[in-house]
Amino acid sequence: MRPKDGHKAEGPPFKALLWTAIAALLFGLAGAGLPIDQSLRTARNSLHVHNASGDIVLVKLDDASLRQVGGWPWSRGNVAKLNDELTSAGARRIFYHVPMDAPTNSADDQAFANSLEHSGRDVLAITNKSGPKDGKASDSMPLPIFSRYADVASVSVNYNWQDVVWSIPYATNVEGKRISSFAAKLAHRPGLTDSYFPVDYSIDPGTIPDISAVSVLNRTFDPAGVRGKDVVIGITSDSAGSQYFVPGTAKMGGAYVHIIGAETLKNGKPLQLGWIPAYLIALGLSAFALTRRGTAQQSAILGATMALLGVGPVIGEMHNVFLDVAPALFLLIVMGAILARQASRLRGYVNPISGLPNLNALRSNRDARDQAIIVARILNYAEVLSTLPPDSEQMLVEQIVSRLRVGSPDRVLYQGDGGMFAWLEKPQLPFGNHLDALYSLFRNAARIGSLSIDLSISFGVEIGSGRSLSNRLASAVVAAEEAAHDGLKWKYHDPDSYEQASWKLSMLSQLDSAIDKGEVWIAYQPKLDLASKKIVGAEALARWTHPEKGPIAASEFIAAAEQHDRIGKLTDFVLEKAVVAAAQINRKGHEFNVAVNLSARLLTDRGFTLRLSAMLARHQLNPQHLTLELTETAALAGSGEVTEMLTRLRDIGVKMSIDDYGTGLSTLDYLKKIPAAELKIDQSFVKGIVDNRSDRLMVQSTIALAHALDRKVVAEGVEQREILDALVEMGCDVAQGYIIGRPMSIESLMKRMSAGKRHNVA
Repeated sequence: MRPKDGHKAEGPPFKALLWTAIAALLFGLAGAGLPIDQSLRTARNSLHVHNASGDIVLVKLDDASLRQVGGWPWSRGNVAKLNDELTSAGARRIFYHVPMDAPTNSADDQAFANSLEHSGRDVLAITNKSGPKDGKASDSMPLPIFSRYADVASVSVNYNWQDVVWSIPYATNVEGKRISSFAAKLAHRPGLTDSYFPVDYSIDPGTIPDISAVSVLNRTFDPAGVRGKDVVIGITSDSAGSQYFVPGTAKMGGAYVHIIGAETLKNGKPLQLGWIPAYLIALGLSAFALTRRGTAQQSAILGATMALLGVGPVIGEMHNVFLDVAPALFLLIVMGAILARQASRLRGYVNPISGLPNLNALRSNRDARDQAIIVARILNYAEVLSTLPPDSEQMLVEQIVSRLRVGSPDRVLYQGDGGMFAWLEKPQLPFGNHLDALYSLFRNAARIGSLSIDLSISFGVEIGSGRSLSNRLASAVVAAEEAAHDGLKWKYHDPDSYEQASWKLSMLSQLDSAIDKGEVWIAYQPKLDLASKKIVGAEALARWTHPEKGPIAASEFIAAAEQHDRIGKLTDFVLEKAVVAAAQINRKGHEFNVAVNLSARLLTDRGFTLRLSAMLARHQLNPQHLTLELTETAALAGSGEVTEMLTRLRDIGVKMSIDDYGTGLSTLDYLKKIPAAELKIDQSFVKGIVDNRSDRLMVQSTIALAHALDRKVVAEGVEQREILDALVEMGCDVAQGYIIGRPMSIESLMKRMSAGKRHNVA
């Protein structure tokens, strides 16, 4: 498997194929696949069962015959009578699948010899049986008195540990003479000495015509049943003779095996290909599969090969062509397992949404060691993603990728989490102009369906060093973040920032621990009601005091928590502390409202409202005393899941505020749809209302609009008395800023409220 865009995280496992081919070869040479092939052949036989020709008739020395005539061996006089009756009925040839190698009384032996002489169509058995270890007994020849008047044939067979005869020789060497097997003589198919043919057990033994020997002796059989046909006289009784297992049927007398063998030859000369052809086919197609692009194609080829080896032998056996496939299947199964394992590993090298190679793939790319690493950071990726409809991330990524490839359509891009993309360049190339051009491209809004999205981007460059790829990649990431922080389009990595990079990489894991250890605490910035000149609430703000680094900027750790989807625990912590504080102040008789920032990430968290309701009930705080502040961009995404979440929050009584109002793409339609109780004007406008006419008009019109919509207005960033007076004149409801009070501990806030003192703004 290779990630999209041609990145090859791991070469095709031709070395694995070589070792697998050797193992499969040894598997075949050792005969380890024989039991598997025999089981498969038995299964395939059931797919093309067919009837015997009917040209060979079995005269059974069965239980009924033995009960009436007596146990085997019979007197040769009875055998002579049996031979005479069959001769009179017009049997073409009579084969005896019973030994005639020991004398009985001379009269009976002579009677049988006379019958043989009169018939002139008999074939007697030469026995020499080979067992599972190829141990051979001495040949058992018919008595000379009999063989003088009859032909002979061998009933020698190879049988395995299951008493199954899978192949029969065409002929055997007996005392230096070539003797045909019963099956070959019955079928008139001569062959080389000690060359074997497979037995086709898809021939239904139940369709072989048979007659009980006792019915022949009693002349109760129909002579037409044997007229012009070959007859085999054989023992079928379990108590009297050797039994072999006929695959797919049951144990049957040895005569059945030879008759089925003869029927096999009657259908044409069988071709036993063995296991080498299938093995070579599997090896060749496996090698071809490894040259294909992607695991899907490779697996399809291996699957098609297995299907071929499943269907091919069925078709072949229907035409008397026999093929063993176990070593080939061994090779295919092992290669399939290797490819599946590789595919499982490579899934860790591909972004599951976009199909682009991820940063793990970049770290594993050996070619990256001598190339520069460039990182593109979409700064508002998480915020934008939270505003999009479900399943829109791939469309967003496609928009980003299409821009990053401008000028280099074949560029291999690697996608990381949180809107991070990287690629490799030759270190001697000039990057500046190209990165400036890419930066300009992103100033145009992206279109996702009907939405117009502004994307904010910065670039970081790491030229190259002897450090590991992971360290170099981290350095490029840090350079991109520093570029964004410094207001630059792009920036080279500064080697002095190693320590800062290490801190940023570990900050999130330390943040979770800091919450548990009490290093994170809540500061409250008071809010002043401009009509009553009283403190009526405060905004709860997370603060982190690191034991070694001291105070950590909230903008740093909160932004990181949002970008990496770790904001949930921090938000729950702030809410818990804020609700406890608000409940405590309200119980002392002060009408007090606490505000908490709500991340856009949590607007699709279905469990958030349940947790919040439980928290309010647990601390007995009226929901009207809690305000959740949403950034304007998040609030303006008021559709789908976000709208449902906002509606649920309104229904439980919690107030909502649109934070940073004026910095997004506000419309009257959005203001009408979003169930917010207040607008919080961004400080960038508030600070300019004294000196900037445009800012003053914007703030004044916003206050008028909000009041018209029955919403309150909070002005943040109020730091001067002149600004405060201007807001009072405009009719603003609430002010927040350093002139009112800096963020403080809950104890300090409660002391100030208890004293009932007005903050000195002079």
